[in-house]
Amino acid sequence: MVENIIEACNISVNYTPAGKSAGEIVRAVKGVSFNIKKGEVFAIAGESGCGKSTLAKSLIGLLKPESGQILFKGRNINNLSKLEKKEFTKSVQMVFQNPYNSLNPKMKIYDTLKEPLDINTNYSKSEKREKIEKVISDVGLDCETLDNYPHEFSGGQRQRIAIARALISDPEVVIADEPVSALDASIQAQILNLLNDLKHKYNLTIVFISHDLRVIRYLSDRVSIMYLGELEELGTVKEIFDDTKHPYTKILIDSIPYINKKKPQLINKEPEKDNNGGCSFIPRCPRCNLERCSINPEIKKISETHIVRCSLY
Repeated sequence: MVENIIEACNISVNYTPAGKSAGEIVRAVKGVSFNIKKGEVFAIAGESGCGKSTLAKSLIGLLKPESGQILFKGRNINNLSKLEKKEFTKSVQMVFQNPYNSLNPKMKIYDTLKEPLDINTNYSKSEKREKIEKVISDVGLDCETLDNYPHEFSGGQRQRIAIARALISDPEVVIADEPVSALDASIQAQILNLLNDLKHKYNLTIVFISHDLRVIRYLSDRVSIMYLGELEELGTVKEIFDDTKHPYTKILIDSIPYINKKKPQLINKEPEKDNNGGCSFIPRCPRCNLERCSINPEIKKISETHIVRCSLY
């Protein structure tokens, strides 16, 4: 039986937007539940603003959920002791979207990679050097680059450095939040291949967050689809792409550009942030039936690995 390394149990996250009054609450994540198996690539997909990055920050402990709990190896990450929190921080690392903002411009690359080792290990100076050189080589960069500053690298090279910084602590889980969206298409492929190689080399579990379903289909084992903070569909890659159930998932997949493909069905309306009392996709759904869909749908089990939140089922 495959072990669940992370469990999200009915997670809800609210926040007040900058410049707004305390009473103006955005419900970014609404009662989301799923399990992440050890060693898999678990994708979280959806349009911008669907709550996937907020959810990622909750998984790593940067945001505390309003309700629900996140378990890492069966332990609630918000109830850890100081020592347990330190171990959790080493075990779960994050790679952010923008490689230009995620590195300290005043620190050499060697110092950037050395800092986590200074905090979390008792390695000698030579052991730190050996570890840093191994990791920087594993991400495809020369050891000579360690004495350079971030501004001396391209975007793809900076993202390799950000990945190296995540790996330096020997994590079990890497959360990659849109790690290739700020890069050119040719560089995207290189970084995706690198992540795939590192997954096996370091025995990683990867939580991969993206709006690009082509990328997700290539890299992932299971896919969750989010819309306005809610989990709409979850299944294996084959189930999501070949046995699509939710109308929103189908529209997302149909919008993937391919040569000689017929024009996809698009959703032109903007999402309505809170459609209380019914399915949140009602204003944009091509298969909406108001009588049926006005009742908030429950999660339905299609198979042992495939679930959908839709009144059609």
